[in-house]
Amino acid sequence: MKDKFSDGLKAFLANFPSEGLYAPVHYLLKIHGKRIRPILALSVCEAEGAPLEKAMPAAIAVELFHNFTLMHDDIMDGAPLRRGRSTVHEVYGENSAILSGDAMFTLASISLEDVESDVLLDILKVYNRTSREVCEGQQLDMEFESQGDVTIDNYLEMIRLKTSVLLACSCAMGAISAGASKERVELWYRFGEQTGLAFQIQDDLLDTFGDASITGKKVGGDIISEKKTFLWLYTQSKGMIPENISPCLESADKITLISTAMIDSGADIAAREKMMGYADDALLALSRLALSPENHKIFGDLVSSVTERTS
Repeated sequence: MKDKFSDGLKAFLANFPSEGLYAPVHYLLKIHGKRIRPILALSVCEAEGAPLEKAMPAAIAVELFHNFTLMHDDIMDGAPLRRGRSTVHEVYGENSAILSGDAMFTLASISLEDVESDVLLDILKVYNRTSREVCEGQQLDMEFESQGDVTIDNYLEMIRLKTSVLLACSCAMGAISAGASKERVELWYRFGEQTGLAFQIQDDLLDTFGDASITGKKVGGDIISEKKTFLWLYTQSKGMIPENISPCLESADKITLISTAMIDSGADIAAREKMMGYADDALLALSRLALSPENHKIFGDLVSSVTERTS
């Protein structure tokens, strides 16, 4: 499946030169991750009984959109690395990264021009809603940095918008491409949304309690930046985040202090329970789809891989 998507993306990108405006686009797409979003679109389409090629334009669009958000997020975060390589703005400069990110967003829409006409409107509706919601989620994430009254519910809505709706969109567009009914599209959307929420909660846990040799990044980054994750907010709600944490504290001491408070407050247990709740909701939607045993296992294993992942 991944190879078939890579071939489809390669064929699409062949329409655009590898230099100038499009050089950063080619650069970022070559250092790709697991490509779970486009593969979800193709897999759902196939599970609905249609050739995966029907969902290829949507799969390419969602991958381009996702990478457009990464290109711009890295600029906003001042991130030097992405997937172990220098970020686009470090290589090409901020102005080029902004412009090429805009071009990548446009390329996603161009890919959707190849969606079959009978489902194009429904595809555009879910895609456009998702692109708007992802931007809303990013805005909330930035606002939370300076807000002192962020609640757990605020945080969960932010990660739903910033992270999980794109997984939901991938599933929904795969189902729409296959000609699935409205009810089945909604179930696939629910599956992707809840899986995405579980993914992000597990990401929070790994950032604080993971093994750096496995995750590939320094543990405790969220604590150092005092990011308002589920763990932080839960611990804060129990009154166990020390006020005015001394800026003189060494990073290691700060991580130890806050992570211990998180454990003492039960935040780690609460986070795992929340994650498993989302996973259960995803599996419930999956069961209502009544897939073949083979396809049910494929998507059920995906949920398990999210909750059990160590990197």
